[in-house]
Amino acid sequence: MEKQDGRAAAELRTDDPWYDAPASGWGELDGTGTPTTPVAPNTAASPAGAGAADGHAARPGAAEIYLEVQRSAAFQEVRRRYRRFVGPATLAFLLWYLAYVVAATTAPGLMARPVVGAVNVAMVAGLGQFLSTFLLTWAYARHARLHRDRDALDLRWSVFDRTRSEGHRTRAEEHRATAGERRR
Repeated sequence: MEKQDGRAAAELRTDDPWYDAPASGWGELDGTGTPTTPVAPNTAASPAGAGAADGHAARPGAAEIYLEVQRSAAFQEVRRRYRRFVGPATLAFLLWYLAYVVAATTAPGLMARPVVGAVNVAMVAGLGQFLSTFLLTWAYARHARLHRDRDALDLRWSVFDRTRSEGHRTRAEEHRATAGERRR
């Protein structure tokens, strides 16, 4: 594997933060077909701004965290790298495919011309379609590994860490609120 500039191996987390998410209760069904994903309480609907009254500033929810990440320069760079590869690669492959189809329908004499023995131009071009598909898949995977995966994984970890810590804070605040109500 080739090393990207500016990153030490010790800084890179290669495990997937959401790999064990279903094991922790996220995204599982409760038997009735309803997901069991915990839902944070809506602080805007709380009476008289209870969060602001006890000195806590409003914290961003998961949706706000995802939107913030989506607007970040790092996310935009990952998307730009993706588009710079996928756009030209898709266009080149479609043009190659259309050239094969057009040649097969408009130039049957050319396609029937023998290359080696019973193998003709059409067979070579058809096998070239398969070969180019595998080549494009390899090129896409290599480009993703070398130019996007590390940055995307860093973004995934930052979102995971922020949403996980937000979830823990919300549960802690709920616990404090219920404990305060019990004391009254």
